[in-house]
Amino acid sequence: MAAARRAKRVAASQPGFLPLKASVDPADLASSRRKRGNKNKKKNWNKFCDITDVEGFLEDVRHQERTTGGLLSEKSDEHLFFVDLGQPEKPHQKAEEPDEGKKRKGKTSRPLRIDLILQHDSRVPPVKDVLAYQQPNAKKLRRIAQKAEQLAARGVVPRRQKLLLNRRPVVRTVKKAVAEANNNPDREYYNIWREEPKESADPWYLQQTGKKRVKRPEKLNEKPSVLPAVEVIAPGGSYNPDFFSHQALLQEAHMVEVKNKKEEDRIEKQLAVNNEDKATQETALHEEVEGLIEEEGDEEAETPINKEGDEGAVSAITVAAKKTERQRKKEKVEKIKEQQRLSSRHQITQQQQLFQLRSIKASIKQQEQKTKKKQIQRKAKQEAQKAQPRRLGKLKFQAPDLEVQLSDELAGSLRQLKPEGSILKDRFKSLQKRNLIEPRERAKFKRRLKLKYVEKRAFKEITESPANMSNKK
Repeated sequence: MAAARRAKRVAASQPGFLPLKASVDPADLASSRRKRGNKNKKKNWNKFCDITDVEGFLEDVRHQERTTGGLLSEKSDEHLFFVDLGQPEKPHQKAEEPDEGKKRKGKTSRPLRIDLILQHDSRVPPVKDVLAYQQPNAKKLRRIAQKAEQLAARGVVPRRQKLLLNRRPVVRTVKKAVAEANNNPDREYYNIWREEPKESADPWYLQQTGKKRVKRPEKLNEKPSVLPAVEVIAPGGSYNPDFFSHQALLQEAHMVEVKNKKEEDRIEKQLAVNNEDKATQETALHEEVEGLIEEEGDEEAETPINKEGDEGAVSAITVAAKKTERQRKKEKVEKIKEQQRLSSRHQITQQQQLFQLRSIKASIKQQEQKTKKKQIQRKAKQEAQKAQPRRLGKLKFQAPDLEVQLSDELAGSLRQLKPEGSILKDRFKSLQKRNLIEPRERAKFKRRLKLKYVEKRAFKEITESPANMSNKK
C-alpha cells in the first residue's frame, strides 16, 4: 500500500499530472516542505508530520477514479477530447394524422429524478467478493472428480453408476385425466376413508425423494389389552333391575368384600404377637445374669479339644510329605486303568441301548406329549393374561369397588335415582386396566422448608398489656 501511494505521489510530481479539482495545485503537492522535528518518539508523530499534501493528492486520485475510471494523465486523447460537429439536422417529417388503433409517437419518457439519484455513479468497479467464489469441500470435490476421470480413462465404472444402470426402468402409463360432469350418475364414487393406492414408482427413487413413508412397526398395531374401552355394567346395576340379576350382582359384591376381609385377617394374624413369646420376670433375670457366672465344666472341656488339635496338626504334616517316583508311577497306572474301565463300560451301555429302542421311543413320545401340553397351557395362560392388567410401575392395579345399590335403595324411576361413582375416576381406572397408563397415587405435598413465625411490631404493641409496659419503663 505504501509503495502504491509513493508511486502515485511521484506521478503527481511529474509535469504531466492533471488534477481534476481546480483547488488542488500540483506544484503545491510536489514542493510542500515537511516540518522538521524529533520523530523518534510516538507522541511527536502527529505533531511534526504534515500529511495534508498526501491526503489532498489521494482525494484527487479517488475523485478521478470515481468520475473517469482512472487517472487523466493515463487516458488517451480519444477519451479526453472529441470533435464538435454541431447538432445534426433532423429530416423534415410531414405531419400525418395518427391512425385509430395506433399509439401516438412522442418523446421517450425520461427517468425520474429519484431513480437518477439512486443510480450508481462511480466508475470504480466493485470489490471482488472472495466468499462468493469459495465452495465448501472444494479440495475434496476436486480429488473426487480427478479420481473419477482416472477411473473413466481406465474403463472402470463406479459402484453408484452400476446401481443406476442395473435399475429396471419403470414403465409409466400416464392416464389423461378426463373431467367428468358432476351430474353424471355413472361416475366413480370417491371414498376418502379408503386406503391409499400403492406407489408404482421405483422404491429407490421414492426413498431418495422422501416420498416413501417409513414402515410402521407391527408392534404398534397390537393393542395392549383386549378389553373394550367402555365396559357395559351387569344387568343388576340398572335403575329398575330384575330380582335375580340384582341378587347375582349383590352376591358378586359380597364375595369381593369377603375376599378383602380374609386378606385383612391374614395380615393381622401375621402381625399379632404370641403370648408365649412375651418376656417374663424369670427370662429377664436370666438374660441379665447370663455371662456373669462361670460354669465348672468349661475348663474340663478345653483339654480334650487341645489334644485333638495336636493330633490333627501331626497328620497334616505327614500328608504334606513329598511323594516318591514309584508312588507317582503307581497312581498314573491306576488312573489309566480307571479310564479304560469307564470307556469299556460306556461301550457296553451303548450296545445294550440297541435292545431298548422301543422303550426309548415310547419315552420320547411321552416327553413330546408333555411338551405339547405345557405349550397349550402356556398359550392359554398368555391369552388369559391379555385380559388382566400388567405390572407397569411400582404399584399394582387395584380394581374399583362395584357400584351396586341395596334392595331398599332401589328407585322406581330415573328421577329418584341417586348417582354413584365418578365418570372421571371410571375413565382413569379404565386406562389403567387396559395397560395404557401405569397405576399411580396422588402426589403428596411435602414442605421442604419449615415455617418461621415472626411477630410484627404492630401486633406486639396490641398484645402487650399496660402492666408489662409499665414494668418495662
